[in-house]
Amino acid sequence: MNKTIPRLAVFISGTGTNLQALIDAKKKKKLEAEIALVVSSSPSAAGLGKAEKEGIETFVFQEKEFASKEEATNALLSILREKKIEYIALAGYLKIIAAEIISEYENKIINIHPAILPKYGGQGMYGIHVHEAIIAAHDKESGLTIHLVDEKYDHGRILKQIKVPVYEDDTPGLLQQRILKEEHKHYPIFVNKLVKGEI
Repeated sequence: MNKTIPRLAVFISGTGTNLQALIDAKKKKKLEAEIALVVSSSPSAAGLGKAEKEGIETFVFQEKEFASKEEATNALLSILREKKIEYIALAGYLKIIAAEIISEYENKIINIHPAILPKYGGQGMYGIHVHEAIIAAHDKESGLTIHLVDEKYDHGRILKQIKVPVYEDDTPGLLQQRILKEEHKHYPIFVNKLVKGEI
């Protein structure tokens, strides 16, 4: 009897480079899941084009389009159920996930953060802002954190932290590129562990 392939949704807000890493891992048979849906918080996110190129269904989710937060959450839950989504991977998604979704997908939502948590987490700590803060603090190392998602922002059980050196002549952009390279290498491994039930 054939085992059903887990169905994964990837949530994005921008360029979708970690989405692309997951797509590439799937093609190399290193991700044992179907990327069945890409949810974007922005209609202009470049990552939507990456999804469409692969024939992956997309959904632009903006709370402001709904009469209330509750209505927005219900709409998102409805599409996740309709598409039979079993796991969610956040890939540069900048919005807070509603408690109702976290409850429905308990221990089935994974995130990657471009710094070592908890020091550089919380509101405003995303994208280039994280790397600017690290360089301004003259830290000698940074890195990335892969973690499960709970009700608190940039919180949840840490699965893996990879450290990356910060050089004296680094710029936020150079540091970002060095960390992204590590993100693209490690995130698909842990998303795969999640969908295989190894986490």
